[in-house]
Amino acid sequence: METGQQKNDKQQSAVSINNLEENPSAPKAVKKSAEKKAKSAGPKKAAKQAAGNKPKAAVKKSAPKKASAIVETKEKAPKKVAKSVKKTAATKIIFQLKFHTKPGQLLFVTGNHPIFGNENIADALPLQYLNEETWASTVDIDTASVPEQGIQYNYILKNEDGSVMYDWGNDKTLMPGLFKYEEVLIADSWNFAGYYDNAFYTEPFQNVLLKNNYTEIKIKEPKKFTHQFRIKAPLLKKGETICLLGSAEETGKWTAETPVLLSRKAGEDFHSVSLNLANIDFPLIYKYGVYDTINKKFLRYEDGKNRILFQAHAAAKNKISIINDGFIILPDNTWKGAGVSIPVFSLRSKSSWGVGEFADIKLLVDWAKKTGLQLIQVLPVNDTNATGTWSDSYPYAAISAFALHPMYINLDTLAAKKNKKLLDAAKEERLALNEKDTVDYEAVNNLKWKLLKEIYALQKKETFASAAFKAFYKKNQHWLAPYSAFCYYRDLYNTSDFNNWPSNKIFNADEVTKLFDSAKTADAVLLHCFIQYHLHLQLQEATAYAHENGIIIKGDIPIGIYRYGADAWQHPDLFNMHLQSGAPPDDFAVKGQNWGFPTYNWQKMEADHFAWWRQRFEQMSYYFDAFRIDHILGFFRIWSIPMHAVEGIMGHFEPCIPVHVHEFHQRNIWFDYVRYTKPYITDQLLYDEVGDEAAHFKQTYLKANDDGTYSLLDEYATQRKVEEHFTAFETAEPDIWVKQKLFDLISNVILFEAEGTNGQQFHFRFSIEATKSFQYLDQHKQNQLKELYIDYFFRRQDEFWRKEALKKLPALKRSTNMLICGEDLGLVPGSVPEVMKQLGLLSLEIQRMPKQVDREFSHPDDAPYLSVVTPSTHDMSTIRGWWEEDRAKTQRFYNYQLGQWGEAPYFCEPWINRAVIMQHLYSPAMWSIFQLQDILGMSEELRRQNPNEERINVPAIPKHYWRYRMHLLLEDLLIADVFNAELHGNIEACNRTVE
Repeated sequence: METGQQKNDKQQSAVSINNLEENPSAPKAVKKSAEKKAKSAGPKKAAKQAAGNKPKAAVKKSAPKKASAIVETKEKAPKKVAKSVKKTAATKIIFQLKFHTKPGQLLFVTGNHPIFGNENIADALPLQYLNEETWASTVDIDTASVPEQGIQYNYILKNEDGSVMYDWGNDKTLMPGLFKYEEVLIADSWNFAGYYDNAFYTEPFQNVLLKNNYTEIKIKEPKKFTHQFRIKAPLLKKGETICLLGSAEETGKWTAETPVLLSRKAGEDFHSVSLNLANIDFPLIYKYGVYDTINKKFLRYEDGKNRILFQAHAAAKNKISIINDGFIILPDNTWKGAGVSIPVFSLRSKSSWGVGEFADIKLLVDWAKKTGLQLIQVLPVNDTNATGTWSDSYPYAAISAFALHPMYINLDTLAAKKNKKLLDAAKEERLALNEKDTVDYEAVNNLKWKLLKEIYALQKKETFASAAFKAFYKKNQHWLAPYSAFCYYRDLYNTSDFNNWPSNKIFNADEVTKLFDSAKTADAVLLHCFIQYHLHLQLQEATAYAHENGIIIKGDIPIGIYRYGADAWQHPDLFNMHLQSGAPPDDFAVKGQNWGFPTYNWQKMEADHFAWWRQRFEQMSYYFDAFRIDHILGFFRIWSIPMHAVEGIMGHFEPCIPVHVHEFHQRNIWFDYVRYTKPYITDQLLYDEVGDEAAHFKQTYLKANDDGTYSLLDEYATQRKVEEHFTAFETAEPDIWVKQKLFDLISNVILFEAEGTNGQQFHFRFSIEATKSFQYLDQHKQNQLKELYIDYFFRRQDEFWRKEALKKLPALKRSTNMLICGEDLGLVPGSVPEVMKQLGLLSLEIQRMPKQVDREFSHPDDAPYLSVVTPSTHDMSTIRGWWEEDRAKTQRFYNYQLGQWGEAPYFCEPWINRAVIMQHLYSPAMWSIFQLQDILGMSEELRRQNPNEERINVPAIPKHYWRYRMHLLLEDLLIADVFNAELHGNIEACNRTVE
């Protein structure tokens, strides 16, 4: 059933025209929800890219097919005034917006016309308060100033603190045909980004999942009409349309047998009808309903109270009223889907070369279709070739946020028929690689690169002469040319660290151009353009195949970029190269995580309206319908680690509000700078840490202080210095132990001085209670510091981080119409769920990682609708692997989550695995997505024998080898008819199949 919040919020679409009296049908719940929404803020849609590439609209629209379509939904009109439609000197436009505000809040209209401030918030047109439910404004617009594409506008809410919120979407447009009237009344509804319905107007639903539900009917419109009604209804079934019934003769007199039918034209996202209400007695009481066009039968009314339309004033004879009623009030949380998650490199087919390829996605699509799955989720597929070693297997360390990884290319497809002999020569090596249990990253890439260069030499002329390649290069030149140049220099100088290149350390566009123009270097740089073009074709073909079969593809956007990659080389100003990003300690990584990526310079990115991010999203949209934002918490704050540190434990959140030195004084804490900010080392502490090795540590690594404590020698004063010293001894077990103990001593601090504050502001080290430095303090200081620590991490930052997120996420969401899911795991600030709900971003819910601190497990039944539920991710063990990790925890899960009596089986038997899967399938969440390993775990015949071989990544291991492969061939999985039928039946039983 639809939630009360959803119903009540949408009920504000009831319209009151003329005397503007408060709509008697509007429920009080609307006020509460509107007030709640009004608290949030979000910047305006990012401005268009400097290169002229217009960001994708939040909802795809089309131009009107008939002149009678007065207010049309379409892409945002350009600011430039084009050829005008001139009917009268000026048209009076009356805006009315139903919105309940609080004292101090103001509403405005902004748009791409001077009257609306040309999208400048400071110059937006103010609305006037009329009553507690309605704001309005009247303007005269010179018809000569109206662009051919019309005027696109939006409403903005300004809060008392200066923050702003935009109503969602780009579908409010005053089309040129409107300006033949003397007067136009626009009765609008505020579109809250968090409405569930908005999700169904994203590309995956409109272009694939709900595509076949579209029903177009032809209705005869009157020659003259006074009102046009518009309503959105995304979840109608095939053959259904919207109808309108009301108190007037023209609206059927509430007769269900003869309702007024609305039509949704191809390319539009709303149903509409034009009526002549010139002779009716107002007010008009009306309601929308659902009509079966096949059986010619009225099915049901919408939920909520009746809508009311009051009479428009008669100041002009040549006038029209446009009634934008928002969303129909029907259950909007009924659509549910299921998907499978697996890295592309993990796919295995008969035609593989030891690693999964884009071409293999087609086989996975065939299996997904057969089993009722509608989504395939993959890990990042960007190029990670930095060192030429297996360490490049880490898919989140891309050397380009735009380039695809060459190892995913299918050589059989690439090689022309006459060049197949090149592949035949590598047949034995190919078969040997394909028989391996895991990916041999170096061997696979070495073989593919060898053959790629040979094929390139034979086919480059034909490729470069094609119009398709030229169009690809032109469209992608902004990243493709710098990336190709970067790869050329990387190979030339045998390092991706551009700081160590003999020349071209600093990116220079003219130098890049010279590489392409020079006969000596052009061939080498164009090799990378050639490969990227064919990767583009193959991935695009796989995606198109998925769409043809009703399957969508979900990608993954890493939170960071590789420090020594093309993006950092080309745009160093967009990143804080002197810092490293990571994550604070948790149960999976007690020392925290250091990903090594530079953090983002958000101020610089905001200055050009996040152009780099918008280009990145646009690139993703070529291949993906939805995407997962890796570590969405990084848009609120990122765990920032100084370059002198190695472990994540040495970081702090940035941005954040530090602790000022006077706050210690206020709590009667004598502030000792050295005691709190330097490693605390005493004889007793040293003996506790290293035992009999204490004398060796004192002699080799420490120096004595006058107060009986010790300090590290300068050459061992930071973790980075210690790391460099022990690099040559990594394989020696005693040296690894010594290095770790030195790391522990260095991190034995309570505070980190905030950069540039001259000893006045500080950050707390995470988990201070676990440090010996804290434990050696007296109880009073411990209590006072702990209170300040809790305030620092869990109180003072929340509102600040909320505002930081709202500077970025709304603008970024507006730049794409893909479905966005956020990975919101870890130490989650209290503002994160609120902001994600406000923006309609799907959350990630994992049963064994509950977001409630007082719970050991969450239950899929408790997941919100706008979420993805999954029993495990690539960073975790599978269901079967987890089952064997902690017997006590497994026992509690068995008894309380699965509701089973007695002792839990030692191994996760197929029926247990199936029970966990079914819990997730029955969840109210929009999506249930499972790792392929977890799905196969339901079958005794298909599951892998050793569950420990199924894990993809271990976050606690900084240099993990990402090499997991399916143990089955996709071809064999396709013919596992009994299992496939069972899986399809389970999905269907949970109402997660597309009709």
